[in-house]
Amino acid sequence: MTRWGLGLAALMCLTPPGSRAQGGVGGGGGGARVTGHVTILEKGNKPSPDLGDAVIFVEGPGPAARPATAEIFIRDKAYAPHVVVVPLGSTVRFPNLDPFNHNVFSVSEPGQFDLGLYGRGEAKAHTFTAAGLVRVFCNVHPRMVAYVVVMANRWYAQPAGDGAFMIADVPAGRYKLHVWHERVATELMKDITVTPGGEGGGGAVDLQITLNARGYKWEPHKNKYGQDYPTNAGLERY
Repeated sequence: MTRWGLGLAALMCLTPPGSRAQGGVGGGGGGARVTGHVTILEKGNKPSPDLGDAVIFVEGPGPAARPATAEIFIRDKAYAPHVVVVPLGSTVRFPNLDPFNHNVFSVSEPGQFDLGLYGRGEAKAHTFTAAGLVRVFCNVHPRMVAYVVVMANRWYAQPAGDGAFMIADVPAGRYKLHVWHERVATELMKDITVTPGGEGGGGAVDLQITLNARGYKWEPHKNKYGQDYPTNAGLERY
């Protein structure tokens, strides 16, 4: 998987019924739609429980989306939602709904932050000023992981539960489409050509994307000090 960084140039999100809108709303026509379905290959051909955690974006210059405020809740030693996509300059709040302390942090460069230890009923926030993929952990509970994907521009989407996605108002041209998912080791990249279209869909690009998660294995990470977690971490009562 690439580190993205400023290479996340692009993307605006406008999704069909049933899928999740993550970016700014379309500019009112003139561009074409990039649509498709994402499928994830699983061990034993099991259905994928987390298709909606994929992120699809079109690399290329485009208008910036307006910064927003999002929330990732902490409940039962887990982050929800697991993946959040926000425009550059957005703020994400982390309300703690557990009856014990958490310490939200990230060491993803250049988006490092540390919210410190805080308890039930409190919420702390961070504003993301660099585009890229930010892995968010807890310094108390090693199995807690969330992802904040910060987009420099407006053309991006997350698929619905059935894998369908749509990115609207993409101007005619040649682009590189990126597809990221936590459980796929290598970010998928595909060259696409968008022809003149408009809201009638004359220039629509329809894609069938298959990701392979059969080799996925959860890997432990270090705490905020760069050290291993205690061996009982994750088994504690709090």
